[in-house]
Amino acid sequence: MKEAAMSAYDRDLDKNPANYQPLTPLSFLERSARVFPDHPAIVHGRIRRSYRDFYARSRRLASALAKAGVGKNDTVAVICANTPAMLEAHYGVPMCGGVLNTLNTRLDAPIIAFSLDHGEAKVFIVDREFSKLAKEALALAKVKPLVVDYDDPEYDGPGERIGSVEYEDFIAGGDPDYAWQRPADEWDAIALNYTSGTTGNPKGVVSHHRGAYLLALGNIVTCGMAKHPVYLWTLPMFHCNGWCFPWSISAVAGTHVCLRWVRAKAMYDAIADQGVTHLCGAPIVMSLLLNAPAAEKREIGRTVSFFTAAAPPPEAVLAAMKAAGFDVTHLYGLTETYGPSVINDWNRDWDGLSSADYAAKKARQGVPYPVLEGMTVMNPETMEPVPADGVTLGEVMMRGNVVMKGYLKNRKASDEAFAGGWFHSGDLGVLYPDGYIQLKDRSKDIIISGGENISSIEVEDVLFKHPAVQAAAVVAKPDDKWGETPCAFVELKPGMSATAEEIIAWCRQNLAAFKCPRTVIFTELPKTSTGKIQKFVLREMAKGA
Repeated sequence: MKEAAMSAYDRDLDKNPANYQPLTPLSFLERSARVFPDHPAIVHGRIRRSYRDFYARSRRLASALAKAGVGKNDTVAVICANTPAMLEAHYGVPMCGGVLNTLNTRLDAPIIAFSLDHGEAKVFIVDREFSKLAKEALALAKVKPLVVDYDDPEYDGPGERIGSVEYEDFIAGGDPDYAWQRPADEWDAIALNYTSGTTGNPKGVVSHHRGAYLLALGNIVTCGMAKHPVYLWTLPMFHCNGWCFPWSISAVAGTHVCLRWVRAKAMYDAIADQGVTHLCGAPIVMSLLLNAPAAEKREIGRTVSFFTAAAPPPEAVLAAMKAAGFDVTHLYGLTETYGPSVINDWNRDWDGLSSADYAAKKARQGVPYPVLEGMTVMNPETMEPVPADGVTLGEVMMRGNVVMKGYLKNRKASDEAFAGGWFHSGDLGVLYPDGYIQLKDRSKDIIISGGENISSIEVEDVLFKHPAVQAAAVVAKPDDKWGETPCAFVELKPGMSATAEEIIAWCRQNLAAFKCPRTVIFTELPKTSTGKIQKFVLREMAKGA
């Protein structure tokens, strides 16, 4: 068969350094430091840093890490609050070729130890507040990383220095003019984030420079961010790299207002005093703002954009937030999609809908970000789209450049996640005629409490180990403050007894506190004819508990 003649558009038009550079969000900081060197980049208590300072300190960190032996694909783990050091790590670590692994401060020592070992951490930056947790984890871990203490001047609580060098001393040895390099390939890893495991240990989601660059820009477009926004860090930066906002805000030369603890007074003070324009958070953040004592609230006098994920906010909460000066937008995504990649993109034609219809529209997760190439609801067995009728259940699936590289050292899980050329989210939902999706259930039975993922299976495993427990099942119980909390249904062994308090105390001995059930109900578990527990029945029981 004769080969087709090469088109003129395919001849002598190759990639070269002049017309192709790998995409990386690191370039955002470089540009803002060059164009707006004196603009406020970071506010943290009494600390004020310009973009010139932010860029120089990030390069110092990169240089110091390189001197410590960190190179391409070496993991640098960080356990910190939302502080300047955490922001600098989002640039400094990948500037020397390293991969940033931000660790959830609410996890327990064995899981932190597993993450350090699995990611083969070469350096571990530890905020003094979490030194006890880090010390316990290091004692359990096989790896022996260089430990760098971060002693935040805004923190005056308990803790100790457990490393060989303090952060400021460490970066002081770095070069503020360090010649950082773009990644050789935009497919190179930029971050490692561990998901809450549904069974056993968590999976390590690997993100690349291209995806981080695109999702960061997607945030700007989706959230309507103009130049110089003021962003309040109420969302933990350990959550999918703060949904890529450490890179988004710098792209538009915005001001990062750090917040060490999410407290109502601190939030209102920052919003009023710093001119905050945007913030993100789980339902718990809205609850804190709305239920704050009058003495802690401040007059805002303008509309502040608030972006929330997890369960859609109830209509009453949306109305209360609007009255308080916040415009709430509902997002949806996963760690595997760099954070939020779906938005409830509001159509102004819906403003005049009845209360019930308005709430129904708001409850939908929505449509893809502009940077997510594909999203639909499919039958996972046939890989055929379900009818767009708003009724037929299927699995939400995505594809595009803001989907992870895969799971670290877990080819089987990666292959399963990408089966059929789509990323399988594990979330069950429906598709509407206008292309919007709505989640209806979670096939993995993940409970989202205060923005944290909790595996029901992990909690059930602990419950089954209690000497008096014969059978147990855990489901999500709706909660006005946390969005959802774990609710445990327990069958006791014949002749055995236990109280709800004893069961909860048992869980606290074996789980991170936020994973423990808030409610325990003793009952015979409803089962199918084959003995499978009917969790949908338990969910209804939990709602009325």
